[in-house]
Amino acid sequence: MSGRVAIAGGGLAGIAAALDLADAGAQVTLLEVRPRLGGAAYSFERDGMTIDNGQHVFLRCCTQYRALLERLGSAGLTELQPRLSIPVVAPGGVEGRLERSDLPAPLHLAGALARYPHLTPAERLSATRCALALRRVDPDDPGADRLTFGEWLGAHGQSERAVEALWDLIALPTLNVPAAEASLALAAFVFQTGLLRERDAADIGWAAVPLQRIHGDPAERALARAGVEVRTRCRVEAVRSEGAGGFAVEAGGERLAADAVVVALPNERAAALLPEGAVDGGAERLRALGSSPIVNIHVVYDRRVMEHSFAAGVRSPVQFVFDRTRGADVGDGQYLVVSLSGAEAEMEEAPERLRERYLPALAELFPRAREARVERLFATREHAATFRAAPGQAALRPGPRTRLPGLVLAGAWTATGWPATMEGAVRSGHAAARVALEALERPRAAAEVVA
Repeated sequence: MSGRVAIAGGGLAGIAAALDLADAGAQVTLLEVRPRLGGAAYSFERDGMTIDNGQHVFLRCCTQYRALLERLGSAGLTELQPRLSIPVVAPGGVEGRLERSDLPAPLHLAGALARYPHLTPAERLSATRCALALRRVDPDDPGADRLTFGEWLGAHGQSERAVEALWDLIALPTLNVPAAEASLALAAFVFQTGLLRERDAADIGWAAVPLQRIHGDPAERALARAGVEVRTRCRVEAVRSEGAGGFAVEAGGERLAADAVVVALPNERAAALLPEGAVDGGAERLRALGSSPIVNIHVVYDRRVMEHSFAAGVRSPVQFVFDRTRGADVGDGQYLVVSLSGAEAEMEEAPERLRERYLPALAELFPRAREARVERLFATREHAATFRAAPGQAALRPGPRTRLPGLVLAGAWTATGWPATMEGAVRSGHAAARVALEALERPRAAAEVVA
């Protein structure tokens, strides 16, 4: 294979596409506006600490993301549970666990649900029936994408209390919107793929070191070995069709000629630079996907207050909290990160207001925090962390192909079938590479016919 391919975006989608294309023999140039690779899953320095922009977890069923880590040589820098186990803590330190057994799905969760202290016995029985009904929802049914998950749960007997204590525990961090606002189709995919079909699919994995060491740094080395030219601090301003199957990419004050282009940028950025008419429905279709924010509140205590690697909160503003002490220079203290998905209200709140709300909430969940001194507290915010997984998303998410052969889309917001996850991003990169390679093959096939 020969041909020049430009890739706009150095996140997981762009990295996966670049490696596939280089493996096939294409000449690949990857363009990234930031000074490092990794896209939305990155690290930065602040006050002597290495901070991740968000708490990105993965599941055992995220097979293509895990394969990419193996390719990058960083899989050993992550941890993966031997079996799903989520501590779920309510105010007063009341703790339960959602964990699986070795029984086949869906029986692997029956014991945990039967013992779950945050629901009444009647609510547990109703939730079991609801889960069995959710197995029968077709995620590819357009009708399922017209309903919210909350509407469906209400029709199946789930109270607001049950939604908050159980269903949103999974839906909110995976879809980045609460059940009341989420597409039933995407929610059904999440629960079926992660929890209801394979017993080990939802075993949780996470980065044991800063994300830059998991994604950006090893990707830079792997791309160099593959012969990919990487240009960081290089903003792509426009992609233009040059006719006869060629493209020009305007980036960093230069004009780069390419036989194929992969646009692996967030949906709103892609909408701004694609040629007019490249996508059915135009730029407005991509913008209509919208976005959902994530806020992380970083707290350093002078002592240990939580014994778990991570835990979920119920009846609390705390959604999930992660222990990120390992590798952080906090002495005998503990570094916790509260991760808030669908955090539209928190996006606008001042740090003082977040402090007033979340420090007491942490102390209610973990009583030792009442006596601990807070040595540092700050927030990081991603206003457009993911596309908005609301009803109607399936009709808006484009596939990798555009109307211009050789111009290809990638990103977790494209039609991967997955929500906006690291797995979805990697899958989109692989799909984009396949489509780009088809475009590079066409001129060669035409030349062979003429010959």
